[in-house]
Amino acid sequence: MVAVGEPNPDLLLEFDDVLLRRGRNTLVGPVDWRVAPGERWVVLGPNGAGKTSLLRIAAAELHPTAGEAHLLGETLGHTDVSELRPRIGLSSAALALRVPGEESVADLVVSAAYAVLGRWREDYDEIDHERAREMLDAVGAGHLADRTYGTLSEGERKRVLIARSLMTDPELLLLDEPAAGLDLGGREDLVARLAELAADDAAPGIVLITHHVEEIPPGFTHALLLREGRAVAQGPLEQAITAENLSEAFHQPISLTVEHGRFFARRKSSHQR
Repeated sequence: MVAVGEPNPDLLLEFDDVLLRRGRNTLVGPVDWRVAPGERWVVLGPNGAGKTSLLRIAAAELHPTAGEAHLLGETLGHTDVSELRPRIGLSSAALALRVPGEESVADLVVSAAYAVLGRWREDYDEIDHERAREMLDAVGAGHLADRTYGTLSEGERKRVLIARSLMTDPELLLLDEPAAGLDLGGREDLVARLAELAADDAAPGIVLITHHVEEIPPGFTHALLLREGRAVAQGPLEQAITAENLSEAFHQPISLTVEHGRFFARRKSSHQR
């Protein structure tokens, strides 16, 4: 029995009435949310819905203004986040902007072991370099190891950053719009890679943020839909991702189809209403 206010050790993430404000603006919440080991979540919603802010709390980068956020059995505000963050893998646009263009791909991935960007004076064992190569191979980027980050295409950069986020064998993997900016081929390649990762029983729990249902990889299990910082729906994927819930989240009439485990959405035409 878990005491009230105590983190549940069987959960990766546990948000209780989590609220995030900046000045007079409420960015998130209040939100209740639970992520268990083995679950693969997608967080979906329009621009300004609070998705990235929610993920930054999950990454221990932000503390909630109110409510309690428990991560990996620890409570934000009552734990050393410098020890917590290495247990969480993160790939985000903000991280991508901080990567030096001259950084080699191999160094970018291996340096996650020290949670730094840009090799300096850290020492790495051969096992670290082997792990980095394995993670690059896992996302189909092993051939890029000797390239510099600045020479990569957008799709290649996304795969390399996911490899970096897996370097420390995290318990929770957070992916903030990994398909943003990709062309159709790049998106489909990434979705396929993420589907393989989702199917791996040894993979960490995953939370993926996106604007588009088409980017939800097969094998994902749950969804959280946000609008103006609040949950419109959440739960098992097929129950949460419905035309009705999407219409409420995006504030317009949406039609939804499912083909071979993939979702496709579009605005309803006037004759469909």
